[in-house]
Amino acid sequence: MPDFCRTEREGHLLTVTITRPEVMNSLHPPANQELALAFDEFSADPELWVAIITGEGDRAFSAGNDLKYQATEGGSAVTSPETGFGGLTSRFDNFKPVIAAVNGVAMGGGFEIALACDLIIASENAVFALPEPRVGLAALAGGVHRLPRQIGLKQAMGMMLTGRRVSAAEGKELGFVNEVVAAGDLMTAARSWADQIAECAPLSVRASKQAAMEGLEHGGVANAMAQKYDLISTMVRSEDFVEGPRAFAEKRKPNWKGR
Repeated sequence: MPDFCRTEREGHLLTVTITRPEVMNSLHPPANQELALAFDEFSADPELWVAIITGEGDRAFSAGNDLKYQATEGGSAVTSPETGFGGLTSRFDNFKPVIAAVNGVAMGGGFEIALACDLIIASENAVFALPEPRVGLAALAGGVHRLPRQIGLKQAMGMMLTGRRVSAAEGKELGFVNEVVAAGDLMTAARSWADQIAECAPLSVRASKQAAMEGLEHGGVANAMAQKYDLISTMVRSEDFVEGPRAFAEKRKPNWKGR
């Protein structure tokens, strides 16, 4: 059993909880490694279609890198798995949806984990920031690249160059938060989003994510549309590609198989 995170399966949903509330769910190398393994298993398991990541307790989603550990036990180097901070920030080959359920503080690497997810559902007390410049660092686990792409350059610079804190409500206005809910309703709301995703054909969801994410690598829409995306080919060849229209014609709920 892992020491620094907890995983729970419920049908096609995997919930991953960071379990270091005593340090505001900040991550040190062992916690990063456990999270990487949890998302390795999620990516590889055909029966898991959607994941939620959250933090234990009501104070923090994740306060980012455990700077105290780094200063006292970990030395000066920051080490992360090949898949990045929290096992997510450099995981560019996972096209299954991941939802961040942000319960409190999401700062530094914690915010970068959330930005690496496909949706962010935030409790009313959530706070977001990339404060690395205030401690002589930079948000190099994707934060300096993802935030401008998700909210625009000027708004992102306003956050990144000052390290200022942004509330959940402002995060929704800026566009990186999908929904803000009361703290007690956070996981219910995140599961509702997961359920809506799971109602769709899983191969269609993955093809959509792959095309959207890899399409961003190409400057124009015409160029992005002209690219070949493996998961679109997989979708077209699947049983679900036949099942969807058939279920619609027969006025019944589709029986998705994910193949």
